[in-house]
Amino acid sequence: MKPTVVRYHFVSRLLHAVLGLALVGLFAVGLYMADLPFSPDRLKLYNWHKWAGVTVLTLAFVRLIWRLTHRPPALPKAISQAMPSWQHVASEATHVGLYVLFFAVPLAGWAYSSAAGFPIVPFGLFQLPDFVPVSEGLADVLKPVHKFSAYAMAALVVLHVAGALKHQFIDRDGLLSRMGFGPIPRASSRSTI
Repeated sequence: MKPTVVRYHFVSRLLHAVLGLALVGLFAVGLYMADLPFSPDRLKLYNWHKWAGVTVLTLAFVRLIWRLTHRPPALPKAISQAMPSWQHVASEATHVGLYVLFFAVPLAGWAYSSAAGFPIVPFGLFQLPDFVPVSEGLADVLKPVHKFSAYAMAALVVLHVAGALKHQFIDRDGLLSRMGFGPIPRASSRSTI
C-alpha cells in the first residue's frame, strides 16, 4: 500500500513554492540580463534583480527560522526503507546545499554590488548599507563567486526537482504530495518496497 502522506505545514509549503519560483525567475533574468548591451533597460533589470535578491535573502531567513522552529513531518517509514542509502545521503546533501546557497548567492551578489560601487535601493525606497567597501579588485573576485554559486544552486534545484519527479512517476510513493496544495491522492495497491 502507498504510505500515508503527512503534509508539511501550510507555511512551509508556501515558503517552498514562493522561494522556488523566485529562484527560477532570478536565475532566468540573470542569464538574460548578462548579455544585454549597456542601456537603461539593462540598468532597470539589474536593479530589479538586486531587489529580488534581497527579497530572496529575506525569505531565506524566514524559511530557516520557520524550519528551525517547526519540525517537518518524518519521511514515511515505507518510503525511507525503500530508498537506498545513497539516495538518503543525496537528498540530505541537496537540502543542506540549497540552504547554504539560499544565503551565499544573494550575499555574494550584495557584496559584488557594494564592491563595484553600485548601491542597492530596494524598490527605490531606501539604500541598503554597503556589504563591503568599494574595491575594483574585490568586485572582480566577487562577480564570478556570485555567478558560479548561482549556477551551483540551479544545479541543486534541478537535482531536487529530478528527485521529486522520480518519486512521483517512478516510485509512485506519494512523496511529492507532501509539498503540494491540492487534495492528497488516494492510496493505491502498488507496493513502494
